[in-house]
Formats: sequence, structure tokens, C-alpha cells
Amino acid sequence: MKVSPAKENILKRVRNALSQPVQLPFPHAEGNNPVFETKHDGLELKFAEEFSKLQGKFIFCSSRDELAENLQALVENKEWTHVHCKTPSLEKILEPYNPAYLNVGDMYTLDAAITDCECLIARTGTMVLSAAQPSGRALPVFAPVHIVIAYAHQLVFDLKDAIAMVKEKYQGQLPSMISFATGPSRTADIEKTLVVGVHGPREVYVFLLDE
Repeated sequence: MKVSPAKENILKRVRNALSQPVQLPFPHAEGNNPVFETKHDGLELKFAEEFSKLQGKFIFCSSRDELAENLQALVENKEWTHVHCKTPSLEKILEPYNPAYLNVGDMYTLDAAITDCECLIARTGTMVLSAAQPSGRALPVFAPVHIVIAYAHQLVFDLKDAIAMVKEKYQGQLPSMISFATGPSRTADIEKTLVVGVHGPREVYVFLLDE
């Protein structure tokens, strides 16, 4: 294919530029200082406020007994019969309470799914999830209702803190997917009308366990 002189000139300049990379003029200007103020009464309260603004449901639990009681009350209120959980650590927590609703049937008949998370971002009310979790990629998106059980020590203030926590946990071997879920799935593509639960769960609950 014949290349025009003008195009060849442009490509030549691109090749020259790539062969002689230029250092960033201000290498220390990006990300050293926090952009947002951290004035708040606590990460738990900040997360609860932001998460609730986006139609998420937040439940604080001061003990495992309280967690089990709140989960049982939610299941009975919603009349669920099949809640799926593939996270061994969470199954171990709930096992002493003999939850009859847990893991009854296969994933395709579930009413809700329980998973853990990598961390929670208080400033935006965001859950950080990854493919390295036992629940994998599909369960948090496939379930009509997503229930996350997290711990108070997993709370961070901002996105930068969340990324640092994930990097420290996996020590250079990052999961193949890291996602940020902020409340139920939503879209306003059609006539700018907000619709909830289109591309994922229509309801999202976070049970925060402080122990």
C-alpha cells in the first residue's frame, strides 16, 4: 500500500517521539496530597451516609449474634428461601446459627447472594470487589439481591486508600479483575430515565461487622 508523503512524515515523527520518551515534568505532583477533606465523624457513618444516598441498605452489627439475627430478619421479611454463599469464612461465621435459607438449590434459583469484599470506600459509599474472592466474578452481578458482609477494619476513606490496601494484600499479584460497585445497578440510557437493577442486582445490602 502506497503511503502519502504527509502520512509518512507524521508516522516518522511518532516513531521518533516513541524512541525518545520524555520524563514527566512534575513527577511528584500526582497523588501525593489528598484531594478531598477527611472531616467526618467516622468512616462507618460516612460510608453509611453515602451508601444510603445511592439506594444501598446499610446495617451495622456489633457482634456475630447481631449479624445472624439481622440476616434472619431480612430473609423472613423478604420471604427468601434460597440465599447463596460461596465464601467459606462467611459460611463458618453463620454455621452455628443453622440458617435454613443458606445454599438451598443451585445458583440459578437463588433469591440473594452473600459475599465478602476487598474493602469499603467511605467517601463514595463504594464496595471494592475482585475476582480473587471465593464468590468470583459472576455471583455479585448475577444475583438479584447482593448482600455484602464486611468488617470495620476494611473501611478506608478514599479510592487511593483502597488501591493501596489491595496492592498490599496481593503483593504485586493483583487479581484479574477489580471492580467498584456503588449501590444497586442503574442506568439512565433510555430517555434519561433512571432504572435500577438493569445490569446487576436491584438491591444491595452491606452488613458491617465490628468485632
